[in-house]
Amino acid sequence: MSLDLSLYLVTDPTLCAGRGLEATVMAAVRGGVSVVQLRDKHASDAEMIVQAKRLKVLLEDYGVPLIINDRLEVALASGADGLHIGQGDGDPAEARRVLGDDALIGLSVQTLEQLAQVDAEHLDYLGLGPVFATATKPDHAAPLGIEGLARLVRASPLPTVAIGGLSLLNAREIMASGTDGVAVVSALCTAADPSAAAQEFLAQYPF
Repeated sequence: MSLDLSLYLVTDPTLCAGRGLEATVMAAVRGGVSVVQLRDKHASDAEMIVQAKRLKVLLEDYGVPLIINDRLEVALASGADGLHIGQGDGDPAEARRVLGDDALIGLSVQTLEQLAQVDAEHLDYLGLGPVFATATKPDHAAPLGIEGLARLVRASPLPTVAIGGLSLLNAREIMASGTDGVAVVSALCTAADPSAAAQEFLAQYPF
């Protein structure tokens, strides 16, 4: 499946609870979301596999890939399109071996030192951030800021997506860094109309 990082939705079970996870995701996809990452730090593998299978079916008609956060076994068992791992949360080479050549595999990177260690052979993209402080991941690394993001983008051997505190207010500035897209959580999960919010994000981009 092709990879378009322009608008990358990362789900949050609490923020999506009011409308429902599937309803939120599909509304955002209809507005132009190009990748969906299923992230749930508290659900069991079995619960995530069930949810992932349901989302996979819904997303297929739109050609939007489903990425699983951190859990290799969930990605494999659910037939998801790929896996996103953080620093120390998994080995890209092992993920590639298990999931195969067609899987989309991403890695979170916060520093130039981490970037220098990237196993580009087994990865498809990098998630760069947090750009700004964000309440959706309170244990995050120190924010990069726009300049820090731009430095990582320039040095990256792979396509990149920025994450962390991103909103309609800073989307244009983020895209000006040269990144291939923005990853958002609360800006879509808590939007009154996720479809309209997604369209507004894409309208900010310089393409």
